[in-house]
Amino acid sequence: MDFMSPIHIPKLPEPIAYGNKILLIGSCFTEHIGNALAEYKFNVLQNPHGILFEPASVRHSLIAYVENRKYTEADLFYLNEVWSSWHHHSRFSDTDKQKALNTMNQSVEQAHHFLKDCDWVVVTLGSAFSYILSSDNPEKERHDLHVANCHRAPGQWFYKKLLGIEEIIAAMDNTYHRLRTFNPKIKILFTVSPVRHLRDGVTENNRSKARLIEVVHHLVDKFPGYIISRPMSW
Repeated sequence: MDFMSPIHIPKLPEPIAYGNKILLIGSCFTEHIGNALAEYKFNVLQNPHGILFEPASVRHSLIAYVENRKYTEADLFYLNEVWSSWHHHSRFSDTDKQKALNTMNQSVEQAHHFLKDCDWVVVTLGSAFSYILSSDNPEKERHDLHVANCHRAPGQWFYKKLLGIEEIIAAMDNTYHRLRTFNPKIKILFTVSPVRHLRDGVTENNRSKARLIEVVHHLVDKFPGYIISRPMSW
């Protein structure tokens, strides 16, 4: 009698080679993968915008690397005695405005050059829930902006939205084409983080993960050989 369900994970059609350049982006699970690869001396660059959980922020970051975007003072806001960006993790925040900008732009430039000759992009999506700036935030012109990190701002500054499957597919489809135009040899490996976001609620977490899994399988079926998925846990 078998007391465990065997899970057979098929091998990648083209395995990741030791000499490949690998850009990793996404949730904290991304960093577990990236740290393990770095420990074995793989050539990796991980989360140039910091940890990102939802697809809109992942898309924004990847397009920023393709375009080598330069962030300016207009992209920053001042809160809790530090300068921060709604598109970046709090590790980029700083009491010095120019230092924060320099760190952000240096990271984007590094990612731009790395991505230009990259073999793999590993994308780990964590949640289909997105936090969006509402018109109640002090800078009202920034309303409807998907934020990568709330930076402990007041809750009334945001509204929470469960992104639709078609909405996520459109964002990821466009991102795929931008990446392949920028670097034709690139391959994308998707995984959905196994970390449960129980703050959203058990049912809500399952709905969120289900949408991400459906999106990934849609992309894999649409772009066979260029987009690949792995199970929720490696």
